[in-house]
Amino acid sequence: MKKVLITGATGGLAQSLAENLTKNNWQLVLVSRNSEKLQEIYGDKHTQIIADCSSFQGVKQIFDEIAERNIVLDSLAHCVGNIRLGSLHRTSEADFFDCMSANLFSALFTLSGFVDHLKKSSTHGSAVFVSSAAASIGISNHEVISAAKGGLEALVRSSAASYAASNIRINAVSPGILDTPASATLLSSDLMREIAAKQYPIKGIGSVEEVADLMAWLLSEKAQRVTGQVWPIDGGFSSIRPLVK
Repeated sequence: MKKVLITGATGGLAQSLAENLTKNNWQLVLVSRNSEKLQEIYGDKHTQIIADCSSFQGVKQIFDEIAERNIVLDSLAHCVGNIRLGSLHRTSEADFFDCMSANLFSALFTLSGFVDHLKKSSTHGSAVFVSSAAASIGISNHEVISAAKGGLEALVRSSAASYAASNIRINAVSPGILDTPASATLLSSDLMREIAAKQYPIKGIGSVEEVADLMAWLLSEKAQRVTGQVWPIDGGFSSIRPLVK
């Protein structure tokens, strides 16, 4: 049975991925900082760990608990992240570090812990991360989130090179805006949804189910020859210019 660690487990994308993998008989270990929300969403299903993976100590706690429960993982889906938009010169130091911590530092610490876990258990494995279309194309007022996700994509490529010989695969998905609670303020009216949808060559708002399907495939043995890749799933936003009519 495949065993996966899903971080940021209370988010919309993580919930969809958890549902997807559960249907395919994966064993899930769910991580969140919010114990009440974990219980509200999942009840007593799955192994649940309350921890903050944006710190080295928080990640150590996660893998210490996994070791205590004699769980040997082979997969990681890192779904932690937040959205910070706004003019760079008006971004506070606190907001800057919060964005970096959620989107980049958490990924680095969690991947380090996951690889160490695989090495200790002599297990092959696969990890998938969540980037953003903003990492590969300039979008106004996205400077901080672009920097964080750009660093994440560089981490994916470099770590994939480091651990390919150990048969540890590391990839990322790169969606456009998704219909999740995290994007609620950006999609808070019909007009704002219409404006957001029109910016993509294939018009529309991305669904978490589509992205979860791609993440599940990347974690599966069907993608055993895939590593070091960032997979856009953004309606062509980051790579093609739509015909303006």
